[in-house]
Amino acid sequence: MSFIEIKNISKTFNDVEVLKNLNINVEEGKILGILGKSGSGKSVLMNMLRGMKDYKPDEGQIIYHISVCPECLTVEPPSMENKKCKCGGQFEKREVDFWNTDRHLFAAIRRRISIMLQRTFALYEDDTVIDNVLKSIEGYDEEESTYRAIDLLELAQMTHRITHIARDLSGGEKQRVVLARQLAKEPMVFLADEPTGTLDPTTAELIHQALIEGVKAKGLSMIINSHWPEVMRDLSDHVIWLDNGEVVMEGDPETVVESFMEHVPQTKRSAEFETGGPIIEITDVKKHYYSLDRGVVKAVDGIDLTVDEGEIYGVVGLSGAGKTTLSRMLYGLTDPSSGQIMVKLGDNWIDMTEKGPFGRGRVKPYLGILHQEYSLYPHRNVLGNLTESISLELPAEFAKIKALYVLNAVGFSENYAENILYKYHDELSGGERHRVALAQVLIREPKIIILDEPTGTMDPITRVQVTDSIKKAREELNQTFLIISHDMDFVLDVCDRASLMRGGKILKTGLPNEVVEDLTVKEKNKMLSKG
Repeated sequence: MSFIEIKNISKTFNDVEVLKNLNINVEEGKILGILGKSGSGKSVLMNMLRGMKDYKPDEGQIIYHISVCPECLTVEPPSMENKKCKCGGQFEKREVDFWNTDRHLFAAIRRRISIMLQRTFALYEDDTVIDNVLKSIEGYDEEESTYRAIDLLELAQMTHRITHIARDLSGGEKQRVVLARQLAKEPMVFLADEPTGTLDPTTAELIHQALIEGVKAKGLSMIINSHWPEVMRDLSDHVIWLDNGEVVMEGDPETVVESFMEHVPQTKRSAEFETGGPIIEITDVKKHYYSLDRGVVKAVDGIDLTVDEGEIYGVVGLSGAGKTTLSRMLYGLTDPSSGQIMVKLGDNWIDMTEKGPFGRGRVKPYLGILHQEYSLYPHRNVLGNLTESISLELPAEFAKIKALYVLNAVGFSENYAENILYKYHDELSGGERHRVALAQVLIREPKIIILDEPTGTMDPITRVQVTDSIKKAREELNQTFLIISHDMDFVLDVCDRASLMRGGKILKTGLPNEVVEDLTVKEKNKMLSKG
């Protein structure tokens, strides 16, 4: 049964056509997968379906085939036609032009749509996990609401964190709570925009399984955006490949995914790189803190780590392993509880736990970091974000040339880089913003670069381009990289060595293939056995 019709939809932002005469049909109870590289128009379409401000189509219609109770304006899927509403009224079938209907019906449809956005956790940070879910539950008494919240957290495999404060959770744990919150709204349509892009393989699998049990098995309609082929294979009934705002291909998941992957280039094989002596020495570093709910939390618990000059070093592990805390201590954003962090500058070793201009202040100009929850300056365009906003003062023409060069290095073609140079962050897709944030780090040419989830929102094609760019930067500028990543293919392609973290400790260090094998097999089995 037809549920959502996307008819001749076009959308332009700043004279750039991001959606071009799209025609797509979504059936009730089915899952539509939308596959495509960053900037293909996936997120724009998702926001349009949700009725988000500024996403009204320039041309075409979004038609919702729904059942509406005329007494209370409750909205349900079309299969509810002629059935009784809770208020006593009877549902009537309607065909609604979503963006051109009256505001009351528009709002009623919006309330019945849940959405998970990429890198947007949308939680009440000071509330507990269960309170976050309870705030999304309506129409039940207190006891029923509590049982329902517990069931949803069990589905998301988050019952072990039920009384924890949301701000204390890892990124992967927050994403699972978001999933429980959105399912708690009992939507008629579930929209998922890159729901697992920044998650480790095991946590991503938990999200996939929860979506299968909480959405697919219950016959809910879902549209899921992703550039990850496995997401399309696992979850979709039908897949559309979107590129430059147009449908390139559609059909069964396996066929479309196979065609898409044929367009992903192989990583260039680089010559063996000879690293120098140690440039980072981390000795018995601990970061413990006290939480009222959790007691003493050992985020990092006695780590020893050595990174050589010119090395590309990976740190992998499940969400909550302590990887981000480690990176923040290395950069000097978080002070360790104990231990020593030394960085070599010229012939001198600098103690990063020592504050001030004679301590870590001497090293900071030579360090660069891309945070997992990065942000761009909203009132600056891309060129401004890459120059003045980070105090990179260059002659205007040289600034533009350097900005274009680094944008090309992170996967933008020369023409596309020219087109986005004067755009603002809200005019870019999530993946494009991520690449600009990475360019913002690379443009300063720091000696040591810390990248926390550098490929989370990047499609496979861009990931290969970024891999090649990191290798090229290492060869030309002798830069050292510490990379924290859930992207196992990326770690295998780019890193010289890697370490596996669990529970704040380093369990194993070695070649990337040895470490990744331990993560994707042993860690997965351990995690699933707990479930």
